[in-house]
Amino acid sequence: MKASKSATLNQRIRSELEGRILSGEWAPGFRIPYEHELMEQYGCSRMTVNKVLTALAESGMIERRRRAGSFVARQSPHLEQVALAIPDIAMQVTAMGHQYAYRLLRRQLRTARDGDAGERELAGEARLLAMDCLHLADDRPLALEHRLISPAGVPEVLEVDFEVTAPGSWLLQNVSWTRAQHRISAWGADAASARLLDVKAGTACLVIERHTWRGDQAITRVRQIFLGDAWDLVARFAPGNNR
Repeated sequence: MKASKSATLNQRIRSELEGRILSGEWAPGFRIPYEHELMEQYGCSRMTVNKVLTALAESGMIERRRRAGSFVARQSPHLEQVALAIPDIAMQVTAMGHQYAYRLLRRQLRTARDGDAGERELAGEARLLAMDCLHLADDRPLALEHRLISPAGVPEVLEVDFEVTAPGSWLLQNVSWTRAQHRISAWGADAASARLLDVKAGTACLVIERHTWRGDQAITRVRQIFLGDAWDLVARFAPGNNR
């Protein structure tokens, strides 16, 4: 139990520091608070702080300079602009004036499938968390979600009750990321998916496949199948915007 609490505090500190960097609150070149300042702020040991700063340095987000401290990296190879935002489906459905609901259809902690490099990246030497979910708007199916999460990258995920909390919403609120990859395609629903979405097989759907990483650590991989007439995507671009 003590180890679990330590891992959770470690993740919380890292998530908060990453959030300040990614939001631009701490700009490139900004000096991160000294170790003793972080120890006092979070009420933790020097070892915990050092592990967080080492992980951030390894991911390329900060630079550690002997006797000078740690600074936000001026040009990290892992920080990429994502023109297509990662939406919180619950918030977006509510913002559109509909009542949101969610159902967890399946939750399984399992090993990676043989020959699947993406699953192996998530699982590492351990297991990955696999979930199937259904998102609804006004009590009607909106999207089917197949999600994999890496407990190695997000250890506290094993303690979350996903019966009541959609994994995508939880990840957006609790886990920061530095890199994402989207793939968007059109697809005719197969029989199994059509049954869950309450439509005829072959109904046009919008499929979004997304992978996210924090540094070199894979965090999650998801395939979301939206009814084609119920969802759209908006990407915003700004010239010279590097944030």
